[in-house]
Amino acid sequence: MSWGPHRWRLYRVALGESGRALGGSLLRAASYLRFGSATPTRLLFAPQDLRTADPTIASDIYSGFFAFAGRGVAMSGRSPFEIEPPSVVWAENLYGFGWLRHLRAAGTALAQANARSLVDDFVSASLADRQTAYATPVMARRLISFISQSPLILEGADHSFYQRFLKVLGRAVRDLERDARSNPLPQPRLLAAIALCYAGLCCEGLDKSLRRASRLLTRELERQILLDGGHVSRNPQVVVDLLFDLLPLRQMFASREVDTPEALLNSIDRMLPMVRLFRHGDGTLSHFNGMGVTAADHLATLLTYDDMRSQAIQHAPHSGYERLEAGRSLVVADVGTAPPTLFSASAGAGCLSFELSSGPQRIVVNCGTPRIASDTLLQASRSTPAYSTAAINEVSSCQFVAVKGFWFDRIIGEWLLRRIGPVVLRGPEHVVAERTEREQVLGLSASHDAYLKPFGIRHERRWQLSPDGNVLMGEDIFWGDGTIAPGSEALIRFHLAPGVKASRAQGGRVVMLLLPNREAWQFEVIPGEAWVEDSMFLAATDGMRRTEQIVLSVRPDLVPNLRWRFERLAKVEAPRPAEPGPELL
Repeated sequence: MSWGPHRWRLYRVALGESGRALGGSLLRAASYLRFGSATPTRLLFAPQDLRTADPTIASDIYSGFFAFAGRGVAMSGRSPFEIEPPSVVWAENLYGFGWLRHLRAAGTALAQANARSLVDDFVSASLADRQTAYATPVMARRLISFISQSPLILEGADHSFYQRFLKVLGRAVRDLERDARSNPLPQPRLLAAIALCYAGLCCEGLDKSLRRASRLLTRELERQILLDGGHVSRNPQVVVDLLFDLLPLRQMFASREVDTPEALLNSIDRMLPMVRLFRHGDGTLSHFNGMGVTAADHLATLLTYDDMRSQAIQHAPHSGYERLEAGRSLVVADVGTAPPTLFSASAGAGCLSFELSSGPQRIVVNCGTPRIASDTLLQASRSTPAYSTAAINEVSSCQFVAVKGFWFDRIIGEWLLRRIGPVVLRGPEHVVAERTEREQVLGLSASHDAYLKPFGIRHERRWQLSPDGNVLMGEDIFWGDGTIAPGSEALIRFHLAPGVKASRAQGGRVVMLLLPNREAWQFEVIPGEAWVEDSMFLAATDGMRRTEQIVLSVRPDLVPNLRWRFERLAKVEAPRPAEPGPELL
């Protein structure tokens, strides 16, 4: 599919962003008159940091070794803030100061002195990457870190340092208030509102800032948290990250005896069951729309704060996800449209993809988002072939902002990438999903129109999960309102989890699957045959891992549908060691 059909969409997005850029500049200029410098008079208390910490990292930091985003840099006596960062993500981690929690976990006087020295160094250093350091989300994360880790930073500090630290907090509040209203991206605005509420509740003398921040927080939560608890970006990781910040914020409002915004309480109550929707038996989350490695210890800690011990919701129509659960089997499916443009920088082209697990063992997965990767690999991880769904002629169901086309298109693409990232230009616009339950058989059917214009094809997928969870039956149907483009090929992929061994049988009509826990499954396709090919799982905790995938091929103009099924077989016993034979003399 050529770039031409998406050129006008690129121009419309660029035109909209030009208007937002002008409006943001005017708002920022006006904010200099509205928001003066307000220095807090003292710190009242520090909120709890729910993210787990590793005290062994404190010794690395003390020795001058900073490792973020897969890159470690030895300072050799230099300030970490004055060196050229090896990557933008590395710089965001450094300037966000989330690593202070590791120093606090060490609990030593040496770690306290090191933390205070590094904070003082940041304030006085000539920053090598000032643009990243003062980006809205990085400033917000730094403000939250400074406040949360203030006992570590301030214990044993003299009065002069304490006053300097308060001034740093005051400047951060002033800058965030200005940026929050002029930033074109809504997610940084929400994070800024959260950080400003942290400051307003934990610092004395910021009452006006707290009132403004509470109103901004309410507005952004109402805009971004959907009625079923999902985030408008459709990224499970965003929901988890927000809960890590919102749960302590709820407690802070209660501790200060300040009226807690209803939007905050309602959002948390909806988001916790939504996290459970994505959760598989092994404790990891489903890999949709930007979800990468699950920090299992973080997630377990987070769910202990679920006062209601809420159950996973099964039906999330606003977020576009469905969960089918029976016996030991679980299916999580993506049946939603592409997120709104400004929220789609991490979204993937995985409409009608799904993940399947049996107890604590994953079977079918999506490739996931790598923690550290090149732009090329990140782009590949968002493409339809990286998901367990069907792609027509290897074309993704979503088209993203990229630097390609004519010279004018390339200029616009570069500008949009810098401003709002690799957002979705066009994706499925109409996704119809229906959930059924007949005689305890759970059913789900959904279709999307992403391939209708280029190929005249609608893709429909149906799932049926048996009451005991032993059989998952599926069907992929390709149909159109008019003439299907002749010669089009649909490739249907089922990416297998790491450790699952696949072998073809019966001429490719059957694929035998052996799970790491020795559980056996059988995949069968009618009509046609299945192929086993190499794949890559990108979201493993220890980096990218080679795995396998089941691939089906069909010509929609000749064969409009394929039926397939996963069936659990008996557990295969591990071979016993041979009995020792008689000794030979």
